[in-house]
Amino acid sequence: MHRFTVHIRDEWLTVPCRDTSNTVQWLGHEALKRYIKNKPDNGGIKNMKDTRFIVRRCQGLGLLDEDDTIGNVLEDNDFVELAIEGDTMSTDHISCQPGVSHLTAAYKEPREYISLDGNSLTSTDLVNLGKGLYKIKLTPEAERTVVQSRELLNTIVTENKVVYGVTTGVGKFARTVIPINKLKELQESVVRSHSAGVGNPLSPERTRMLLALRINVLAKGYSGISLETLQAMIQAFNASCLSFVPEKGTVGASGDLAPLSHLALGLMGEGKMWSPKSGWADAKYVLEAHGLKPVSLKPKEGLALINGTQMITSLGAEAVERAQAIAQQADIVAALTLEVLKGTTKAFDSDIHAVRPHPGQIEVAQRFRSLLDSDHHPSQIAESHRFCDRVQDAYTMRCCPQVHGIANDTIKFVLNIINTEINSATDNPIVFAERGEIISGGNFHGEYPAKALDFLAIAVHELASISERRIERLCNPSLSELPAFLVTEGGLNSGFMIAHCTAASLVSENKGLCHPSSVDSLSTSAATEDHVSMGGWAARKALRVIEHVEQVLAIELLMACQGIEFLRPLRTTIPLEKVYELVRSVVKPWIKDRFMSPDIEAVHQLLLDQKVWNVAKPYIEKYQTEYIPESQPISPTAFSLESPASPRKRVRHE
Repeated sequence: MHRFTVHIRDEWLTVPCRDTSNTVQWLGHEALKRYIKNKPDNGGIKNMKDTRFIVRRCQGLGLLDEDDTIGNVLEDNDFVELAIEGDTMSTDHISCQPGVSHLTAAYKEPREYISLDGNSLTSTDLVNLGKGLYKIKLTPEAERTVVQSRELLNTIVTENKVVYGVTTGVGKFARTVIPINKLKELQESVVRSHSAGVGNPLSPERTRMLLALRINVLAKGYSGISLETLQAMIQAFNASCLSFVPEKGTVGASGDLAPLSHLALGLMGEGKMWSPKSGWADAKYVLEAHGLKPVSLKPKEGLALINGTQMITSLGAEAVERAQAIAQQADIVAALTLEVLKGTTKAFDSDIHAVRPHPGQIEVAQRFRSLLDSDHHPSQIAESHRFCDRVQDAYTMRCCPQVHGIANDTIKFVLNIINTEINSATDNPIVFAERGEIISGGNFHGEYPAKALDFLAIAVHELASISERRIERLCNPSLSELPAFLVTEGGLNSGFMIAHCTAASLVSENKGLCHPSSVDSLSTSAATEDHVSMGGWAARKALRVIEHVEQVLAIELLMACQGIEFLRPLRTTIPLEKVYELVRSVVKPWIKDRFMSPDIEAVHQLLLDQKVWNVAKPYIEKYQTEYIPESQPISPTAFSLESPASPRKRVRHE
């Protein structure tokens, strides 16, 4: 028999259906019957036959025609919502925000697996797990380690030993010993009481990352989780049954207690859950629809599920991956702007950067050389101003290796911290099965990822700060020698005037967001947790800063391509022409004013998808791996005495 779960106001009702040739209207009436059955006042519905309603799928919120047969529009165990016309009663239905999640109707269950052992997961792997590209399974070694750890826990419980969080309360109640017959209740109570977060839920992708990372940490075998419970978590992940996890509420020590508690609460069949099949619904219904059972917690398992830095770290993994992507593409965007503004390549001479050998600075200068005018990739635009009277360029162009370089080096530093944290045991207490001990410590403290993500926000912000100044130069005819705001018939058309304002506003907003959250600490839990990291906010604001950086660079890229239009028929280098063609594949030239936001968003998506990097990458890699003599264009602004060529010109600097 088919069953459907129908949401009416604040209740979820299961409606059996023997005959799927019945209509959607029949399903709605059956759900209403069940809704009013146990309501003293019939739920305020006076006459069910006269009640008009609409029915829509929870997944995607698509409206269903009341005359359609159920078998044609719904599948067994589908979730639908019934909305009564003119109804003013509140509802707790949570709809996914448009554009937030890609795990929607188009979601296809992945076939490939990533094996977790708690030691080898990377930030790239974690982001891909969030995107729904893989399922999870444990390695045999991880399974053995988890079983050994749990055996020690069982011994401690059997012998009635006093161990924090196993046979005692938590936090201020650490000295309160709990009777053995209440240990299960203790773990459930900890999860319920700690589920105190507020705010919007994490997107499904971010919740998948959070769940995957917690599974990875538990797979290390230092948490005391049972293999049965861990496998139940993996089944929920593989089915994309994702708990409602509010984004606010963690202070980053003792770990991310509130968000991880919400994560565990859904696995217990309480609170709300989301899946591609159901949308948001009561957790017990979502689990049941996927053939799963709620987790039944054993001693210490509640604490094992909620104690750790996985919220900070999972968001941090996304942040550092996106930062790395936009930093690479920032060099390409800046190189195109330099071409449009008729800058010189002299500032990227390898000898300049060899005498200040920061790795990031050298790397950025090398990228610029691989993209700009050279004997290998000549530029007609560069040749057109070869003998101009300018001595040197503005800092925003000349100092890109120095400014972009430190962003690159900071990203690498943060990436190392995040990847270490991804594979770290951050519980308290920690179970050492080989020693036969359970030891309380402080690995739950989020200071490492918190500080790193504050550094990340500050460093990556500078890519937008310097980009906005290049945008100003592109807009300003006295600096660019191009039409004001890059548009013809100025006055009638405003061109990129307000796009620059948008970039300026984002950069200004970032200045506030870059204030380090980890410099703050407030004592909590009756002074037992008297120093905290505030890492949750560090991670969330780092993501906001990076998004703003992406948007500012999208605006610069749009404007640089528009600047090219005014330099035609001259052409730039082959790699930069490829970038121009990519942009023009989604955004047409700006001939007269039009709705601009879609253009910005289209180019922003190119950056998110790393398509700008992918277009230029082959040329950059070829320059790095093959011997291509470094060009030294003749210019009256760079005088030199005749002397033997520097030996540095004959080697590639890594």
